[in-house]
Amino acid sequence: MAGRFAPRPTRTEVRGGRIGAAPGAGRVAVPRPVAPARTRRWEPAGALDLGLVLGPLRRGPADPTFRALPDGSVWRACRTPAGPGTLRVTLRGGVAEGSAWGPGAVWLLDQLPALLGAFDEPELFAPRHRLVAEVRHRRPGLRLTRTGLVMESLIPSILEQKVTTDEAYRAWRQLVRKFGEPAPGPADGERVPALYVMPAPRTWALIPSWEWHRAGVDNKRAATILRAVRVAARLEQGVDLDAVGARARLEVVPGVGPWTSAEVVQRSHGAADAVTVGDLHLPGIVGYALAGDRDADDSVMLRLLEPYVGQRHRAARLILLSGRSPARRTPKMPRGDIGRL
Repeated sequence: MAGRFAPRPTRTEVRGGRIGAAPGAGRVAVPRPVAPARTRRWEPAGALDLGLVLGPLRRGPADPTFRALPDGSVWRACRTPAGPGTLRVTLRGGVAEGSAWGPGAVWLLDQLPALLGAFDEPELFAPRHRLVAEVRHRRPGLRLTRTGLVMESLIPSILEQKVTTDEAYRAWRQLVRKFGEPAPGPADGERVPALYVMPAPRTWALIPSWEWHRAGVDNKRAATILRAVRVAARLEQGVDLDAVGARARLEVVPGVGPWTSAEVVQRSHGAADAVTVGDLHLPGIVGYALAGDRDADDSVMLRLLEPYVGQRHRAARLILLSGRSPARRTPKMPRGDIGRL
């Protein structure tokens, strides 16, 4: 691939970075007649970068639930407590405007400020390293999103356990497109990206074993998802708990450990201190950026991030945004696809 394609970033690097328009983002679906959009405007108190705030919600450039278009708008399809909904967010002149469709439209607009970081407190963060201070100065629009939804982050996080980025994103894409439903969209005469709402818990539970196999999902991850969707209502109620309590509830589900629970509450709760441990790349990136130690493990990473206790996830995001990471010296993990077996 050298010389023909740009190297693909790791999932860890993508987690801290900026989103861009997805390949084929200009393609559109046939409009469906629905009720007119509901709208809401919200003006943040400080700088806001839509790409940095909402980027962690995208699971790959072809995520069927998320689109970032060249006009700067971000679209996402969600299964809310009120039902399926589609949200379009734009930022003009420092004012965010949300337009929403479907049964979940009112819920999505009620959550718009939280989604864009209204409850985040970036002013509490005090850089302790020159690199972190420089990145924070360059990226003042970084805020931590709070979706208020657990399952939409839990299921793709389980799919990402112990596999390559491409495998996880492909599985999410195939399962959502096949078993999800077309997202509500604008009324006739308007054009929208082809989005899908992820399946309901009962639908996940009814996916046949061979469909998991075709999507490249092994029995262990599939079984973890099936256990999670059986208690989906209880897990969703975790949004009323603090991040620590929500993680404890998630980790009661066999197969959901500290890595997965941290990935979830970073998105569902905007948890500023939920640093991801057990990650293949993150300790080495943090260790290299802050101490020149590319072989750092979780214990070293946590020691280096100790000055940021209470804000360790934000510190890790800023380090990822710095682009300072050790050069690869081992081959990439081989791509697997059990669906071809």
